[in-house]
Amino acid sequence: MKGADSIRVDLASDTLTRPTAAMREAMAQAEVGDDVFDEDPTVQALEARIAELLDKQDAIYVPSGSMGNQIAVRLHCQPGDELLCEASCHLHNIEQAAHVQLRGVASQPIAGREGILQVEQLAAHVRPENDHMVRTRLVCLENTHNRAAGRILPLENAQNICQWASEQGLASHLDGARLFNAQVATGTPAADWARLFDTVSVCFSKGLGAPVGSALCGTAELIRQARRHRKLLGGGMRQAGIIAAGALYALDHHVDRLAEDHATAQQLAEAIRQLDGLTLQPDTIDTNMLIFRVDERLGDAASFCDRLRDQGVRMLPISAQQVRAVTHMDVSPEQVNEACQVLGRLVE
Repeated sequence: MKGADSIRVDLASDTLTRPTAAMREAMAQAEVGDDVFDEDPTVQALEARIAELLDKQDAIYVPSGSMGNQIAVRLHCQPGDELLCEASCHLHNIEQAAHVQLRGVASQPIAGREGILQVEQLAAHVRPENDHMVRTRLVCLENTHNRAAGRILPLENAQNICQWASEQGLASHLDGARLFNAQVATGTPAADWARLFDTVSVCFSKGLGAPVGSALCGTAELIRQARRHRKLLGGGMRQAGIIAAGALYALDHHVDRLAEDHATAQQLAEAIRQLDGLTLQPDTIDTNMLIFRVDERLGDAASFCDRLRDQGVRMLPISAQQVRAVTHMDVSPEQVNEACQVLGRLVE
């Protein structure tokens, strides 16, 4: 990226993490085979491990979280069907409406409070059986919620919505790209959320620090079908054990350390609270993300981020006046302190 060498503190995303030396060694030593033929022992080990952690029968390793989500939609919906989701969720906003382009599935977004839906909001949105209408077939939730500043989906909400969905004959999918952040922040095992849903996707290349990949978990039959969809979407990989080894290493060594990212996010949030012209939205920080509004007197979000970058700090403008910052394993408390000082200088 242009000018990347001048960035000293990169808070644009937790996808920026790089493999540690120990993770690279594990990847270099990985035993591999052809995963399209189901012959890669390291991929098999990763799939078994994540399925066990999430209390699911089986799992499939995929190149990205977006592919995992899109395979889940294909498992649960046919062309002409519809899914219900929170209005600002990743699947609806940040995946090019792939469920529409590739599967002919509509999405009906429902605005939650800080990204969180209540079961009472959903009942009126299930379409009646009518030849003029799409067919409501799936409910998708996100945990943690990216565009709601890493908000954690309360377990009770997930329980209520999944029970309601089952009663309505609807399937349920959890976009759990950062599910382990929720686990570490609350002490609630990731499996307690995952077992409520028919399918769940998790990402290894965000806060966990692996270079590539996500997993989709579900019943053995759903994952058998998922392998066909993965192949169709171009997600079949050959000697994928090299990258799967990075994900396995992350599960062994990088889950508990997510608490460090949460602590540095709080450090940054507290500094922003003290700065006139910057407002956290929301003020409560659950995990490793925060979003703040830039007062118009300081310019728009894009120009504010340009000025930050000029001083060696990168954050991401996500709307006309909103900026997102994400802490991760490659950003130390000292670097976050530097970012706080730069913010202070710009506001002054």
